[in-house]
Amino acid sequence: MRSLAILTVKNEAAFLLEWLAHHRAVGFTDFLVFSNDCDDGTDAMLERLAALGWLSHVPNPGPWPEGPQWAALKAADRHPLTRAADWILFLDVDEFVNIHAGDGTLDALRAALPEASAIPLTWRFFGNCGVVDYRDTPVTEQFTRAAPSSMLWPWRASLFKTLFRNDGTYGKLGVHRPRQPDPARIGAARWFDGSGTPLPPDYARSRIFTPPGLDCHRLVQLNHYALGAMQSYVLKAARGRANREASPFDISYWVERNFCAEEDRTIARMAAASGAILAELRADPVLGALHERAVAWRRARIDALMLEEDYRSLFGRLMLTPPSRPLPAPLARRMLELGMRARAAGDAGETI
Repeated sequence: MRSLAILTVKNEAAFLLEWLAHHRAVGFTDFLVFSNDCDDGTDAMLERLAALGWLSHVPNPGPWPEGPQWAALKAADRHPLTRAADWILFLDVDEFVNIHAGDGTLDALRAALPEASAIPLTWRFFGNCGVVDYRDTPVTEQFTRAAPSSMLWPWRASLFKTLFRNDGTYGKLGVHRPRQPDPARIGAARWFDGSGTPLPPDYARSRIFTPPGLDCHRLVQLNHYALGAMQSYVLKAARGRANREASPFDISYWVERNFCAEEDRTIARMAAASGAILAELRADPVLGALHERAVAWRRARIDALMLEEDYRSLFGRLMLTPPSRPLPAPLARRMLELGMRARAAGDAGETI
């Protein structure tokens, strides 16, 4: 069974080896990674990993009409690894698949949902929780407090990435879900959420979020370390978004994701397996040196940004802002109702 993870990166070399080690331990057999505009050696690291047989690397230079992420997805549609895969998932480097079923592997998840055509992996936000300085330590160990498993608001807490069976039901890849359903096949598609609950038929054709307020994490969740340390977040804001049309990384993005309500260390069950792989990768003299160089680049870049007023001010606001509190149910329902009303009225903004 070939399981393909697709990734796009820019200046993420300091985090790449941890991400790769974890997802190899989880059971992904193939990795298709696109890189663009790298200053920290990410592209060189990917070339070395490709030479060692760990992944396939595709440079993705601009310009891009719709941003680097969509350009990468269009190229991935045509790639031999995509055509050969039995299951596919598109991920970002701050997203970690966290399987609770069986032994924590993709095989265990598929065994728990043998009829599934697709399994939406709903995000679980892991907050910053007061971590100021960037450290060269695995993010899965540094950030262990998260949003509640079932949150009505913000609705982005219910967004998902889709692990789907590559059987011809869909013709194109997408950021959150596969696209271009085949009319002859789509009627037989079955979608189950991360708790194993069958989803309504319209999920086979559309939707990018599971029903807000439901616990969709009992079998699998997608740990989303969107913030990281405050210093790293400033660098992330300077880098910009992979999707040209997306809003910038600012204090509003931070507030909507900095939840520290519950401790969740469940991903640690994979630490021994992923740690062994990470040690193997770091032992390679070329990869080890590239990782150290990326860490040094990251620290120097953070220092340089602190000399610029806009980024220094953002850093200060991050330190002033406490972790976000989940809204009480009545207020969360009120926000959901307002979003539904806006959608019904035809608001073109970001509503549910």
